[in-house]
Amino acid sequence: MKSMKLIGTAIAAVLTLGAGIALAQGGAAGAMHHHHGDMGGFEQMLHQLNLTDDQKSQVKQIFQAEKPTMKPLKQQEHAAHQQMIQLVTSGSFETAKAAAIAQQESQTHMQLEVEHAKMASQIYQLLSSDQKAKVAELITQHEQRMQQHMQKQEQAAPNQQ
Repeated sequence: MKSMKLIGTAIAAVLTLGAGIALAQGGAAGAMHHHHGDMGGFEQMLHQLNLTDDQKSQVKQIFQAEKPTMKPLKQQEHAAHQQMIQLVTSGSFETAKAAAIAQQESQTHMQLEVEHAKMASQIYQLLSSDQKAKVAELITQHEQRMQQHMQKQEQAAPNQQ
């Protein structure tokens, strides 16, 4: 049970990486055809899952259904980020203002993550058992790469002091 929960959380994290960009690119179809920013991991995963045309269509519908919710949240998060940049570059930094902006951006980001997880869950439900097994394999590979990266950073840290 614990491993299924971990897999569910991990698939949400993996799908979250590309959900916003896929929306901006026109849904799953756009995500499949454009190399842009951090889209590589999401695009690669979708490609490796060999989604059927029906699944691609359903994924696109999920993205389209969430677009009215996601767009204003992304705009709010961007606005908060811009406010923080303005505060930092204004020459008169105020900790209280920075904290208020960070709180606002954090709240909006949390809402976005919940929406991403919701979409990831819906997409995961569309997958065949073979595709779900492939997702589990991809997640394991991703986790191993992250562990290796963290170990390299830990080994490099003492040398930098």
